Amino acid sequence: MNIIRMTGGMGNQMFQYALYLKLVSMGKEVKFDDITEYELSNARPIMLWCFGIDYPKASREEINEITDGFMKLSHRIRRKLFGRKSLEYHEADCNFDPQVLTQKNAYLTGYFQSERYFKDIENRVREAFTFQPVIFEKLSEDRKEKLFSFLDQIDNTPSVSMHIRRGDYLTTGEVYGGNCTDAYYKRGIDLIREKYPEAKFFVFSNDDTWTRAWIKETFPGDHSFVVVEGVPEEEGYLDLYLMSRCKHHILANSSFSWWGAYLNPSADKTVIAPARWFNNQDCRDIYTPEMIRISSEGEIF
Repeated sequence: MNIIRMTGGMGNQMFQYALYLKLVSMGKEVKFDDITEYELSNARPIMLWCFGIDYPKASREEINEITDGFMKLSHRIRRKLFGRKSLEYHEADCNFDPQVLTQKNAYLTGYFQSERYFKDIENRVREAFTFQPVIFEKLSEDRKEKLFSFLDQIDNTPSVSMHIRRGDYLTTGEVYGGNCTDAYYKRGIDLIREKYPEAKFFVFSNDDTWTRAWIKETFPGDHSFVVVEGVPEEEGYLDLYLMSRCKHHILANSSFSWWGAYLNPSADKTVIAPARWFNNQDCRDIYTPEMIRISSEGEIF
């Protein structure tokens, strides 16, 4: 049996579940460790429920067995004398690692952020990530009205999702920063407008105040931008739902907006992506063939 360690936010959880579907399609028994990270007080919310997904969960004993993590004195002494006998396998880097698919009894850790892990079962993945009506059930009437107002505009215009990621990206700038610059967004917007002059840009961000000010300063008097009112992280699936309904996409270097574009099934969509995903790694395999890559200087890659 393999166990996948669930980690990160919604986009990462979706990549990990897509890997799960691939391994199951190969006849492997697979469970998730949704304990180790998600029992922490600062853990991100688990979001797969919004697709109606009920995944198999590894018990704490199964996790300890495969990672050699038992805390009994005898186990601790043995580890000190002879070393840990963990069956953990960590993906080699941020690109497709074929060895992940060959593991038979392993604790798989990583983000698995590449379509190459599941391209041959693409239809199964898309079917699994179908938003369920339950996402609307707990919304107030006012929230529903706002959500469906955005949705009506998105469905009836040449809509473009544009993702601006700030917040945690500012505190980890050495990894994420400097890739989605003003020049990147401006060039992406220009390319979209060359194809679709009447395009309307629905802007998703975790910093609405900054984003509104940036749009006002960068595109004065331009009314083709709609800042989608932010939602708390535990309701982030609502933003992803709206993103996926847009007809075209300008991504941040974020797995969240990656899935927003991917879940749009249209073969005619235009998808703009930053040419450099992470500053400390060359992430070649996160890109899908239709993506147009633009550098931080605004040049088409």
